[in-house]
Amino acid sequence: MADKLSAVKGMNDIVPPKSAVWEWFEQQIRSLMASYGYQNLRTPILEYTPLFVRGIGEVTDIVEKEMYSFTDALNGEPLTLRPEGTAAVVRACIEHGLLYDGGKRLWYTGPMFRHERPQRGRYRQFHQVGAEALGFAGPDVDAELILMARRLWSLLGVRDLVTLEINCLGQADERARHRVALIAYLEAHADQLDDDARRRLHTNPLRVLDTKNPAMQSLVEAAPKLIDYLGPESLAHFEGVQALLRAAGQPFRLNPRLVRGLDYYNLTVFEWVTDRLGAQATVCAGGRYDGLIEQIGGKPTPACGWALGMERVLELLAEAGQTPPVQAPHAYAVLSNPALMPQVLPLCETLRAAGVRVQLHVGGGSMKSQMKKADASGARWALVFGEQELQAAQVGLKDLRGAQDGPQQRLISLEPVSAVVSALL
Repeated sequence: MADKLSAVKGMNDIVPPKSAVWEWFEQQIRSLMASYGYQNLRTPILEYTPLFVRGIGEVTDIVEKEMYSFTDALNGEPLTLRPEGTAAVVRACIEHGLLYDGGKRLWYTGPMFRHERPQRGRYRQFHQVGAEALGFAGPDVDAELILMARRLWSLLGVRDLVTLEINCLGQADERARHRVALIAYLEAHADQLDDDARRRLHTNPLRVLDTKNPAMQSLVEAAPKLIDYLGPESLAHFEGVQALLRAAGQPFRLNPRLVRGLDYYNLTVFEWVTDRLGAQATVCAGGRYDGLIEQIGGKPTPACGWALGMERVLELLAEAGQTPPVQAPHAYAVLSNPALMPQVLPLCETLRAAGVRVQLHVGGGSMKSQMKKADASGARWALVFGEQELQAAQVGLKDLRGAQDGPQQRLISLEPVSAVVSALL
């Protein structure tokens, strides 16, 4: 016997019945995006490595430590499994000229890849849903995206389990002034910095403020705050976002330490967080990235978006005790004799064409075993096909979920088929 093979560590199969929950979640996403006028865009899972180095930032954790990058053995090209979706969406928009006639609202979903320690809600292959609004400069689209996420929490039944945190990162010149002050402050307290903070001190000092090290919390609390370095335009944009959120009745917390881990963000940044998933508190995050399109090779274009990790949101659903409905068949067809299959098979096809979900028993077996499988399928009805009944153009209809003391089975006519459809639906 050959050695048993298994999936790569941190890259998981999604098997039934769990896959049914994923399908339900994806249906909620499609409905949500359509209700806001967002169109689906699909990009390859492989991109040229410079896209992410240039777009995400050379000194980010993702580029430095987490990307699955390699050189194509056939032509020597540097390739990377996409670690996030925004850079790929922007690349596609530039390449296909999608913004030539104005702004676009787009959404995507699919697997992403980061080499990090697998843990609850965080895997090496994980799945994201993202929404991107490109070509819109005002605070209105920032608020719309935040409220879109709020509507998703309502659809999923977890709105009470998440809270919103927001911040403003201003513009590059404002961050540059703050950076000088921040580095000077951190250098003056170098003896209190951990190894990670020392590594980031001169490359990405904003990320020091996002440290989870308890020993550094008082230090970062007293650090210079970026909002004190923002100019009138940045402050007006941020006030506009806050005003719109208040008008929509959406509570939020101002978090001056919220900086995000990607270099392309500016102005508004936000996170939806929960206390139900341990250390993995963030379930959805995003913000404005007005410079990214130009940075990747397009014309200067404002943009804003968010992404959520599907695994983490599904963990939150489970933690909240939410049980999404599984789409069971309407009916399970059983046969008293396998020889009846040539008659039953086309009848089931006719019912499916009329909108009935029919699971047909295959592989033979006793009526008792077939009825057990019918019950296990989750179907409401069993269609019992017998030789005499078929000769009379009839089928037995059994309510698998009815009262045990009620009528167990009755005959209905197969002609017209609409009568069967009405009985099943």
